[in-house]
Amino acid sequence: MTTTLLTGIGSLVTNDPEIGEGPLGLITDAALVIEDDHIAWAGPAGRAPGTDTVSDVGGRAVVPGFVDSHAHLVFGGDRTQEFNARMSGRAYSAGGIRTTVAATRAATDEELSATVARYLAEALRQGTTTMETKSGYGLTTHDESRALRIASGHTDEVTYLGAHIVAPELAEDPAAYVELVTGEMLDACAPYAKWIDVFCEKGAFDGDQARAILTAGRAKGLVPRIHANQLSYGPGVQLGVELDAASADHCTHLTDADVDALAQGGTVATLLPGAEFSTRAQWPDARRLLDAGATVALSTDCNPGSSFTSSMPFCVALAVRDMGMTPDEAVWSATAGGARALRRTDVGRLSPGARADLAVLDAPSHVHLAYRPGVPLVIGVWRAGERVAG
Repeated sequence: MTTTLLTGIGSLVTNDPEIGEGPLGLITDAALVIEDDHIAWAGPAGRAPGTDTVSDVGGRAVVPGFVDSHAHLVFGGDRTQEFNARMSGRAYSAGGIRTTVAATRAATDEELSATVARYLAEALRQGTTTMETKSGYGLTTHDESRALRIASGHTDEVTYLGAHIVAPELAEDPAAYVELVTGEMLDACAPYAKWIDVFCEKGAFDGDQARAILTAGRAKGLVPRIHANQLSYGPGVQLGVELDAASADHCTHLTDADVDALAQGGTVATLLPGAEFSTRAQWPDARRLLDAGATVALSTDCNPGSSFTSSMPFCVALAVRDMGMTPDEAVWSATAGGARALRRTDVGRLSPGARADLAVLDAPSHVHLAYRPGVPLVIGVWRAGERVAG
């Protein structure tokens, strides 16, 4: 057993109201004790116990490692031309997700694994210590199962998203594709995944199809998540709550009944501001959800088409600027909120018993994540008790 004292913390976000002030459990002039891979103690620096080693962070702020609960990291190619056309106001006729599907199918296992590792490392340098990723760019039994096998070699939070869109080969027979996704493909993918997801949206899968897919996954031991109400009003949010999905993600177009369902149920509303930034779409109304009592998470939606960012600090700044969140709410949602979306109690907080995942900011307060957008404030990252970046 090895113990390390992190002291000289100007402002510590614990996300534990029992040991600090407010929902963030904020402690000023604070210290942390790390014992092997977990937090053993947190409190005022003047009351810190003795430890084997001491590290002084010089008055800087410390926050829990970010928990990014929605990403698409197993892909080939990129869609630079599509983004450039969209931002330039020009028409672009390439196939969107289908373009990535073709490139992903053509990529080798080694290329896909290197891509996942690259973006996980990129996120880690920016303070993300837990990151989910999905399949969804293969759309065949072989390519979906290999995507999940590759992803599971890099992260524990792996989601089967065979129901991203209907595979091009079965575009004229979506019922046959749903049968594949809930049958042979599910059988091949379930051993590598923890979650099952579906894009419930016009042009993807309707409510009945989404219900069949999520129900089949649940029968195989996978926990539902759902892409819901991103592009239009629809059944996704209420279906997710009904099926006890861990999260309903996007949540841009919501009726009062949708908001009430999220507030009353156990499904987390995960908002993905990078997607709205990159597509110039309508911003989700986080204020409406929070005021109703819903639990909100923030995530990057890192993917090559609609949100090619791995930066949780960037998403925090967007949420504060454009989605009606306070800096405190945005930081909570990017840490504890993401943990709830992954149904984790060991991450997203810095209190005794939690995994020792944290980010040191070159700033005196967590508020600077929104106050100084685009500035690389994360200068040190610890995961499971080891310093892994900075």
